[in-house]
Amino acid sequence: MQNGIYVALSAQINMEKRLNAVANNVANLSTAGYRAEDTHFESLLVKASKGPIAFATVDDTYISRRAGPVSKTDSPLDVAIQGDAWLSVGGAKGPVYTRDGRMKMDANGQLRNMSGQPVLDPGGGPILLDPQAGPPVINRDGGIFQGEGPNANQVGSLGLFTIDPRARLERAEANAVTTSMPARPVQDFTRMGMIQGHIEGANVNPVMEMTKLITIQRAFESAATLTSQTENSFQGAIRSLSPQG
Repeated sequence: MQNGIYVALSAQINMEKRLNAVANNVANLSTAGYRAEDTHFESLLVKASKGPIAFATVDDTYISRRAGPVSKTDSPLDVAIQGDAWLSVGGAKGPVYTRDGRMKMDANGQLRNMSGQPVLDPGGGPILLDPQAGPPVINRDGGIFQGEGPNANQVGSLGLFTIDPRARLERAEANAVTTSMPARPVQDFTRMGMIQGHIEGANVNPVMEMTKLITIQRAFESAATLTSQTENSFQGAIRSLSPQG
């Protein structure tokens, strides 16, 4: 049985999946709030006639929650999130969650993200501002104020939500994620909050990702070499065992 070919093939298939994840990360190096994707692998042991054989199999693909670098923009409609929390925006099938804090106000005063989705308050409702009241002031707890000095009024509040670490995150539209467990509004802003006039960049380490690309390429070439050597050995065995005519 050509176990070497099957082992090498399983490795190549899984390295292709890992390569796709790394390539996607590199493509989103400059995407605000982007969360890197990575893969876990494990060995599948199969009992063969002379001992166990280990095949590579995908264990899990996951979205990293590691924080990205924060940069200053001075835009009143940009916010960066501190701590493991998320903004909420309206998705096609309900609320989705994002670390991309870039926002804009439409002609009616509704607060939206850069893709046009409504930004939601802690109760999951849309946020309406006064287009004539000037730029808003956004507090650490998400409170939105418009007006000058003592005449400033709170006109809304950005929703900030936590997602259970055990929840599985899946990609959603406009650089957002969905979660397998309900997100909960943040109540304590001691460790979590928002910084107005800043945005968070992608949590992708370009040097690390390029290192991964090189490692994957070399491993793929090694697996391809093993496949070729095993096939040549198998064909040689056939020729040596074939009756001479």
